[in-house]
Amino acid sequence: MGLLLLLTSMLLSSYFHSGRVVAEQRLFKIKDITLSIEPAPDVTRDTNVTLRCKAFVSSSGLEALSREYRIYKDGNTIYSKNTSTSEDLLYPLSEARVSNSGKYKCKISIEQEDMTSGAEKLTVAGLSKPLLHINKGVVSEGEEVTATCTAPGETGSFFFYFYEDSKEIQEKQVNSNQAEARLLFSSTGYHKIHCGYTVLVTPESFKSKESLSVTVLVKELPIVAVLEILPKSKIYEGDKLDIFCSVKNNPRSSESINLYLSQGSQLLSSGYSTVNHSMIALANHPGEFECRLEMGNVRKFDTMAVSVTELFSVPTLTMYPAEVFQREYMTLNCTSESSASERLGRDELTYTLDPTESPLISKVNGVFSVKALLYDFNYTCVAKAKEIVKRSETLTVRPKVAVSAPKISVVGRVVIGQSFKILCQSDIGSLPINYTLLWGYDQLNITTVKERFQQALFTVTIRKSDEISKYMCEARNGQREAPLSKRLNATVIVPLTNPILTVLPHLPEISEGDHLYLICGVNGTPPVTFKWYRVGNEHPLYTITTYMNNTNYRVSALSKEHSGMYYCEAINHANIVVRSDLVTIEVRLALWKKGLIGGFCLLALSVLVVVVVLCFKSKRGKREAAAELSVKPSRPKSDDSLTVNLTHDTEVYNAATGAAPL
Repeated sequence: MGLLLLLTSMLLSSYFHSGRVVAEQRLFKIKDITLSIEPAPDVTRDTNVTLRCKAFVSSSGLEALSREYRIYKDGNTIYSKNTSTSEDLLYPLSEARVSNSGKYKCKISIEQEDMTSGAEKLTVAGLSKPLLHINKGVVSEGEEVTATCTAPGETGSFFFYFYEDSKEIQEKQVNSNQAEARLLFSSTGYHKIHCGYTVLVTPESFKSKESLSVTVLVKELPIVAVLEILPKSKIYEGDKLDIFCSVKNNPRSSESINLYLSQGSQLLSSGYSTVNHSMIALANHPGEFECRLEMGNVRKFDTMAVSVTELFSVPTLTMYPAEVFQREYMTLNCTSESSASERLGRDELTYTLDPTESPLISKVNGVFSVKALLYDFNYTCVAKAKEIVKRSETLTVRPKVAVSAPKISVVGRVVIGQSFKILCQSDIGSLPINYTLLWGYDQLNITTVKERFQQALFTVTIRKSDEISKYMCEARNGQREAPLSKRLNATVIVPLTNPILTVLPHLPEISEGDHLYLICGVNGTPPVTFKWYRVGNEHPLYTITTYMNNTNYRVSALSKEHSGMYYCEAINHANIVVRSDLVTIEVRLALWKKGLIGGFCLLALSVLVVVVVLCFKSKRGKREAAAELSVKPSRPKSDDSLTVNLTHDTEVYNAATGAAPL
């Protein structure tokens, strides 16, 4: 029995455990979720709108899954619900308003899985017409009115606007469909009031139509401010003004009264029932006075303009001459163009200069003789009569610095026949400065220097070297005497001329082994750069720069290969190249070679003569031997005949060889 119970218990435990595993292993998948707006995304005000959230979920069991739905408007959760049904979630918007406009989304969550639908935009058109209510239709001056503007049936965040005629007078921001404003009118009479509102739906706003106008009547209080000024006419500078500010028709109410007396922006005095003020009339002060009354919200004022005749006009300070040099005397004139002669005597108006530290000489009222200082100085003229003081505008005297004697120089090199520039410049002197170039004492040209960086440059050309010293400069900037410069002193470059190439030794005497000197000479200003060339070679044989007008190029140990045509070129700072004529050089044989050749020639001639004689003698001997053989058989010759023949042969030989007879 115990064993049976144990088996039963084990089977039941296995069954329940197996069921839990199946439940825990149940499978599902959220396939899709959509949100739709019914009846349409665009509706008019008061339409009943429904948001339908439909989820497509597949699962492995029959039992419904627990799911959570959330509805979002413009990213904010507006509704959530947990349910186990698979039916669509419906979210109603009854009698939709503009504030319901926006972008909606739906989200479903099942266990650890969720999905969100795409956004759908709802647009609700139409706002109700605002209603305006005024608590009082008739009020007294300074009394407030409470205005209430309502947007019937609307919801959301609002801006309410209150208008007087077409001008906006107040603005209220509230989160309800009603706003209240306290209005105070600045003037009496009838005022038309209306209102309007705007509903904020981020990121847009929707403006309503305007309400009907309501008329408010503001009645004027009898109380007034009174301003009185004495004297009432013909007021001159220096006269005493008595000004009175008071209240008329005081209602004797519990509210306090404040009075303010002002001239332009300056508050002169203040009080309660009466305000008085005294002052000296001035022509340059604002001429409008105001008496202002304040009683609670009531504002009353009275204004009056006062015309003040000048005793004398603001003085003007001038100087003569218009330009003055340091330490020179100038005249300063101080005068008023107009004055009230009916109130002011001739001697009552006096003029002084400020400051008075500088040395002044004044023989006539308003005329001052002043010595110009070494630096800029400011003067002001002060005119005074009957305690009225007026000052002129400041006159700044800028004494000119006399121009110093100019310095004259050349820019670059001076070459005869070529243009060059002459610079005239003074070390000190106020601008502008007129520089005049002189030839001797005749004026050639004028240049005006107006800025510090400018230079007085003149372009000229000379034909002879001594012309350079005739140039001078004159500088003038307004002074009586114009200083002169010294005469121009500069190096003048004469272009090169007459190039000559000289050869040593002389052309007929040039032989092999000699030293050849090619001497190149020119006329002109050194330094001179000389170059020697041989025709057929584009590169110079030799180049040298010297401060002499001639120099040479030496060729050592001449040979026949040095024969050819030569020339030289020269250039100086005038940059004009001159060339000599061509010189033809022929290198002859050396003397010892000539003697050797002569000796060889004589020796060859001698050998030739000997050979000829020997040949002749040999032929004659053969003929005589042949003759003797032919004569001998008949008769032998005598000894005398032999002697005669021998003698004859000897004479012939001596004659041929030049030998002496035996």
